[in-house]
Amino acid sequence: MSQAMEEPLGRQVLAGAQMLFVAFGALVLMPLITGMDPNVALFTAGIGTLLFQLVTKRQVPVFLASSFAFIAPIIAAKADFGLPAVLGGVVAAGIVYILLGFAVQLKGPGFIDRLLPPVVIAPVIISIGLALSPVAVNMAMGKAGDGSAQLIPYETAMLISMPALLTTLLVAVLGRGLFRLVPILAGVAVGYGLCFAFGVVDTSGIAAAPWLAIPNFVAPEFHWGAILFMVPVALAPAIEHIGGVVAIGGVTGKNFIKKPGLHRTLLGDGLATSAAGLFGGPPNTTYAEVTGAVMLTKNYNPKIMTWAAGFAIVLAFIGKFGAALLSIPVPVMGGILCLLFGSIAVVGLSTLIRHQVDLSEARNLIIVSVTLVFGIGGMVIGYGEFSLSGISLCAIIALVLNLLLPGGEGWKNKQIEENSE
Repeated sequence: MSQAMEEPLGRQVLAGAQMLFVAFGALVLMPLITGMDPNVALFTAGIGTLLFQLVTKRQVPVFLASSFAFIAPIIAAKADFGLPAVLGGVVAAGIVYILLGFAVQLKGPGFIDRLLPPVVIAPVIISIGLALSPVAVNMAMGKAGDGSAQLIPYETAMLISMPALLTTLLVAVLGRGLFRLVPILAGVAVGYGLCFAFGVVDTSGIAAAPWLAIPNFVAPEFHWGAILFMVPVALAPAIEHIGGVVAIGGVTGKNFIKKPGLHRTLLGDGLATSAAGLFGGPPNTTYAEVTGAVMLTKNYNPKIMTWAAGFAIVLAFIGKFGAALLSIPVPVMGGILCLLFGSIAVVGLSTLIRHQVDLSEARNLIIVSVTLVFGIGGMVIGYGEFSLSGISLCAIIALVLNLLLPGGEGWKNKQIEENSE
């Protein structure tokens, strides 16, 4: 371990670039789906990671970047209220993490278990994946995400999206070493190459873009309607964050729940997400791909994440790079998202299975059933700007049902309990 901490600077820099390469596919895909600027997302991922390191005293080797959990509420809130209002919601979601961090500091990590057991979080995660599936299918068929327009002919779109999906699958299953950790990037590369072959890439934006440019930062506006869309969804990534901290602790052989403490890691994630909203970027979360790369390379030095953050910030100021990302046609993203959104739903299913949630028990059955139907069906409750729908509503419903229905005291998260002792 001490050798890893004293490795040469050149190796640290190279390892940092490697970590960004692993995270890159998912990092830029999220802003492209939601209509945000990928250069801003790179900048806020870098700034967010540095803030996280500052709060945790550079002890945890994680990289923070765009969270997929927020895609559905961002798309919905952006259509209703506009991007600045969405960013206000992102800032508010970061504040939720910060408040959860303070609650953990006051009441201990077990507080999270009582508030957000698997029976609450799992159906919300399943809903996030399945509610987004029409977006993936529409894009794979060459349509806009909402299906409102045919952007690329169906036959051409399928000849692009399916090979992109197949490449992603093959790399994820058959890839070796670090290559196995970049299936999204491999899928994008193959899909983008096919787009050039079919002549559906518009390169005029790349030609017009300057080499160096300040990212297109957008200031947030605070609108209650947009905040109500965004804040409830923050509950699922909060649990994802805890899982990520426990996972990286298992890889490095250190107990990060205890030192620097779960309250500090949640505070770091919250500050990173709020900072992203202030600059115009998507919410941040810890990346499992990077944890996989840390495990593979056995490079446990948190300084490499400082370098990864630095590279992300530098790339954010390269105008042509952002323009090239924006030129990626929808079928490329659609093909890959058919796997990604499905895998989000499977994470929720595996949460139910791993924690042995008994669905023959009426209480659990009611929470999961109502949450899934409200989340996937797009139920709306409220009036005008004070309305909740989709993922935001199902997160609130799951939380309320868990608190109101009797018999939910028995469950404890062994992972957190073991790590906090």
